[in-house]
Amino acid sequence: MSMSTRGTSCGFAVAIVLALTLAVRGAQTLRERALQLMAGTPLIDGHNDLPWQLRKRFNNQLNSVDLNTIDGTHTNIPKIKAGRLSAQFWAAYVPCETQYKDAVRQTLEQIDVIHRMCSKYPDDFMFATSTEDIRTAFRENKTASLIGVEGGHSIDSSLGTLRTMYQLGVRYLTLTHSCNTPWADNWLVDTGADPVEHKGLSPFGKHLILEMNRMGMLIDLAHVSEAVMNQVLDLSRAPVIFSHSSAYAVCPHKRNVPDSVLLKVKEKAGIVMVNFYNDYVTCSKTASISDVADHFDHIKNVAGPSIIGFGGDYDGVTRVPEGLEDVSKYPALVEELLRRGWSDSEVTAALGGNLLRVFKAVEEVRDSMNATKPDDVPIPLDEVKNPCRTDYGYPAPPGNAGPSFIHSPWALLFSVLLSTLLANQSESFL
Repeated sequence: MSMSTRGTSCGFAVAIVLALTLAVRGAQTLRERALQLMAGTPLIDGHNDLPWQLRKRFNNQLNSVDLNTIDGTHTNIPKIKAGRLSAQFWAAYVPCETQYKDAVRQTLEQIDVIHRMCSKYPDDFMFATSTEDIRTAFRENKTASLIGVEGGHSIDSSLGTLRTMYQLGVRYLTLTHSCNTPWADNWLVDTGADPVEHKGLSPFGKHLILEMNRMGMLIDLAHVSEAVMNQVLDLSRAPVIFSHSSAYAVCPHKRNVPDSVLLKVKEKAGIVMVNFYNDYVTCSKTASISDVADHFDHIKNVAGPSIIGFGGDYDGVTRVPEGLEDVSKYPALVEELLRRGWSDSEVTAALGGNLLRVFKAVEEVRDSMNATKPDDVPIPLDEVKNPCRTDYGYPAPPGNAGPSFIHSPWALLFSVLLSTLLANQSESFL
């Protein structure tokens, strides 16, 4: 080999080593930059179902569970610390099967277990109900713990129940889960799997939106039909959230948000918090961290960086992307956004700035409506009448001056049998 050839080879080798070194340094710099941004701005996630895992696995017997060592879940305290998770909306979720049965009781028990999580681990969690609470928890290096009720069936069509839950610390209501309520259609309507019942919201549903504005509760449009999305965006006086939904244009699943709605969310200064569930990320069983970042990019390109947030849906889903296996992996997603050219200000907005702005605006609307009386008009009886519901307080049916009791086939049968028995007894005395 000639000297010139040897020199060329050496120079090429040096160039490769230098390029590899710069690549490694670049990766390290992005991770360091991600962690630096997360140290200055609270990462706020819109939806985590750890409380439901506590229900399913332990029947909410928190005394027998250690959240420092619990395994088989996406979430525990060491993973939260590693993921720099500064604020979390914990889902008080109960299934649609509880509708018209014991949904309110079970939801209250989920609210209770979230409160008890904070009490049991006061060095790690701080119960939070406001933007100021989130900032305080961040300063104290604790995870601000907020409550979102996932599914309108949890309030049993009662504004009084909704107000009571607010007093217990609930700060958002997802209007539906995967079933229609007596006042709103869910996302399965758009697939044809569920019937259209209200063409969006019923009149009572529209009353509920304004009452949520009045009390200062965030309106969550994850899980609703597209008609409900548009009606709420037109009606609400405050910005709304999608606590765990992704971009429909990237993955055409009806749980995701179409571009036309993204633009309306921008107009109303709301937020879409990107879901990590593979089926909503790629419309398949597999996904990667890059696929999730595609949703962030798309929402930013369509409606700008001001409407984007994180809504992992951890512990509520069975499949998560490679690279986002649990809540410890948030820094990797932030790093990926930086790799794609997101600016520091865009990243900090998505981390928590956008949600804090939305939440603050909801609080301001609440304060502006302070003189407005609570809405106490009940839902019409014929919209909620069922065998498991009494009707005290509603007017008696025409021609019936007596009290109106539960309208149950079993009650009717009992009444007939009792009448027959009394008639037979009367005949025996004649």
